[in-house]
Amino acid sequence: MHRTKVRVATDVLDANETIARANRADFDRAGVRVVNLMSAPGAGKTMLLERVLGGGLGDGLLDGLGEVRVGVLEGDVQGSFDADRLSLLHVPVTQLNTDPGFGGECHLDANMVRSALGAMALEEIDLLVIENVGNLVCPAEFRVGEDRRAMISSVTEGEDKPLKYPLMFRTCELVVVNKIDLLPHLDFSLERFLANLDQVNPGAEHMLLSARTGEGVEAFADWLARVAQTTPAPARAEAEPA
Repeated sequence: MHRTKVRVATDVLDANETIARANRADFDRAGVRVVNLMSAPGAGKTMLLERVLGGGLGDGLLDGLGEVRVGVLEGDVQGSFDADRLSLLHVPVTQLNTDPGFGGECHLDANMVRSALGAMALEEIDLLVIENVGNLVCPAEFRVGEDRRAMISSVTEGEDKPLKYPLMFRTCELVVVNKIDLLPHLDFSLERFLANLDQVNPGAEHMLLSARTGEGVEAFADWLARVAQTTPAPARAEAEPA
């Protein structure tokens, strides 16, 4: 029985990787770079995007780094609350709900993203940010055709999260530590968190910021702009489940 479960899981990931490569080919043909943005629920993904896309850094442009045209694919189980917020910034936003069409899954996979491509005018953007469903487990297992992965970890979640959810932290090129304005009020050791991050993903790039106050947000905008300006790299192999 255990072998059967492993075989099924492998088949699912293999099928996902095939579709992810097709997505990546479409993005590359359109000249669009893609960031898969992940986090636990409430870590601050949407507020950070609001800051970058409209909070003093330009209306859909990354200030001082060229006119990078940004679009967002918003993943949620239900509702369009975050997409509605971002649409006020006059950037193209496509809502993708996993319920009911995809069984209410707690992540986006390559097939879900592919189902939304027809609603996205890829020729009108340079950078697509996929705001994944809030979850620290499943999204890390499914590539969707992205160029880079970034995840946000709020200081309110505790410094042990890299050790408890290693796959999420291990498969990301960038880890953003958000809500640092709350550090004076929390029993949170930034030193321990970074040591735990280095244990599961040695040398991983990280940045400290507060989406609420705007402190450090410019660095994240710079990172997005650099991704938008990169040439496509070979698609990475699917990550092994933890």
